[in-house]
Amino acid sequence: MATTDAHVRRTIDAVWRIESTKLIAGLARMVRDVGLAEELAQDAFLAAVEHWAKDGVPDKPGAWLVATAKRRAIDRLRQHALHASRQHDIDHDDDWRPAELAADPETAADDVIGDDVLRLVFTACHPVLSVDAQVALTLRLLGGLTTDEIARACLVPEPTIAQRIVRAKRTLSEANVPFETPGRDELPERLATVLGVVYLIFNEGYAATSGGDWMRPALCDEALRLGRILVALAPLEPEVHGLLALMELQASRLGARTRADGTPILLLEQDRTRWDHLYIQRGLASLRHAEQLRGAEGPYALQAAIAACHARAPTAADTDWPRIAALYDVLARVMGSPVVELNRAVAFAMAYGPQAGLDLVDALVDARELREYHLLPSVRGDLLEKLGRLDEARAEFERAATLARNEREAEFLRRRAEATR
Repeated sequence: MATTDAHVRRTIDAVWRIESTKLIAGLARMVRDVGLAEELAQDAFLAAVEHWAKDGVPDKPGAWLVATAKRRAIDRLRQHALHASRQHDIDHDDDWRPAELAADPETAADDVIGDDVLRLVFTACHPVLSVDAQVALTLRLLGGLTTDEIARACLVPEPTIAQRIVRAKRTLSEANVPFETPGRDELPERLATVLGVVYLIFNEGYAATSGGDWMRPALCDEALRLGRILVALAPLEPEVHGLLALMELQASRLGARTRADGTPILLLEQDRTRWDHLYIQRGLASLRHAEQLRGAEGPYALQAAIAACHARAPTAADTDWPRIAALYDVLARVMGSPVVELNRAVAFAMAYGPQAGLDLVDALVDARELREYHLLPSVRGDLLEKLGRLDEARAEFERAATLARNEREAEFLRRRAEATR
């Protein structure tokens, strides 16, 4: 019996990860409240735990959950005596129903469910929420992660994440945020916010800002999954393809970015035979899609094009640094920021020599946004070391180590400082 229960529990967990986003999205369209929709979805899964343990897992677990959740949603709405017109619409809602009850099980509700998930994406990333709340809610509603999983992924105490999610749902409710896709005028800005949240999740996995591990691959996996959902939901938006391309190309390096003991390996020192060539091919294909949609100069597509230069180079020495420098020139024009300028300086140093790069870095030392950014002194230290100015380089590496919040990175920078003695 224990084995059977364990099998049911594993099945339910797997179904939750696969179905929860569509389930919550469909419920949110019915009840117009993301918090209530998640509660109803969880009620349906609790019912699954009880019934499936006794009766076995149904042939179509997703459809079973949809039917159960919809009945509970209708009951809840009736209990709260919502006005008759809304109740009438819900009772006669034929465009969101279990697949086996639809006239055509193969195609039933696909478009509606896709629209619902897209609405859920924009709701979870609504600007009324803080960035931290957007990230937590996105991982919860679209990633299917538990509060504990989000807390561990973000290195934040579980009660903090729980409060963040509760406050986010309350804020959406109190602000009467509509469960809808933004209108044409709002769409570009709102989509940019969604893409920014997904990339923020990826970056936190790719180069953790704090903690004892340099990377958290589970966060990269979730961001990639969200990126694929966005591509399926918005296939004509070039920057959606650009973001997925960028994440896939960067994810190709994950297996080569650390040594066995967890210490970082810089890009030019990585064993490129350990790069994931399937991810590279996917990333290059996604980049072609972005370019075919006339999105070659979108910020994510440009960053993906830079990553593609690395991916196409068989060795570090084969890297086309002048092209990367030229792409950074365009990126700086499209989305100028001190961080982009710092990366541009690195590219110029590789293409035209360390002094050319240092001249650009020195122009950034007073930038307010980079005042506590550890990579500024890190890059400056690297260029000074290449120019033979070792005492200055050591001071920069030591300062970078004090600013770095990630333990692995701080230790790496301390070793670089020591190596200049």
